[in-house]
Amino acid sequence: MMHDFKSLLVSREGPVLRVQLNCPETGNAISGPILDELLAVLGALDDETGIRVLVLSGAGDDFCLGGDRAEFPALLAADPSGVELRALANKARRVCDALATTDVVTIARLHGGVVGAGVGLAVFCDLRVGADNCRFRLPELGLGVPPAWGGIMPRLLSEGGAARVRELILTADNFDAVTAQELSLLHKVVPVDQLDSTVTRWTKPLIRRSPAALRTAKLMMNGYAGAHRLADASLFDAELLSSALTVAASVGRR
Repeated sequence: MMHDFKSLLVSREGPVLRVQLNCPETGNAISGPILDELLAVLGALDDETGIRVLVLSGAGDDFCLGGDRAEFPALLAADPSGVELRALANKARRVCDALATTDVVTIARLHGGVVGAGVGLAVFCDLRVGADNCRFRLPELGLGVPPAWGGIMPRLLSEGGAARVRELILTADNFDAVTAQELSLLHKVVPVDQLDSTVTRWTKPLIRRSPAALRTAKLMMNGYAGAHRLADASLFDAELLSSALTVAASVGRR
């Protein structure tokens, strides 16, 4: 678990694992290498003895300003068929699935900008606390791509409600921490200097819970949340994203 990561800072304090996105110069933009490192951490999580809580945060002024916008055109230039782009999108889906389904309780500690893929990472965590300076946005339609990163759509609809989420996606408007809390995309809003103490207040009782009971509770909640869906259409997100970008790129070359 304690690898020499290039894009993450990972530390363990007893039963608590802290994972910090550590590319502040890019606003912690999510790229393929960051996804690889997140998969390495999350893939080993359930095998690590004694870890009960994972806290996900971001270094610098922002939690995460979205996906690496330079990566999509670079992948399409190298492979116009979109195969590499689909692989990247599937990697994002695996990270989000791992956050949602791990036996460990996941906590998102948010501040500053939380945009696009950053919203995706946060919303797949079990608990989310945001500083009162948080600024959220789902900008995909404004960038000419569908909101398909990481299988985010069903999770957003489940957590935030269809009507309000539809508005945020179609308008691509910014919204603040108070609005995010009203939508249940945040559980708590606190001043920046109270983020860590809030995480600690959540963590203390969690590490005393029975691991078997926590694991079963998470399975139940995930199961009930998805019970109303006969099929998960977000399984096609990688195809949708790569197709949209491939078509856009081909039109741009004409």
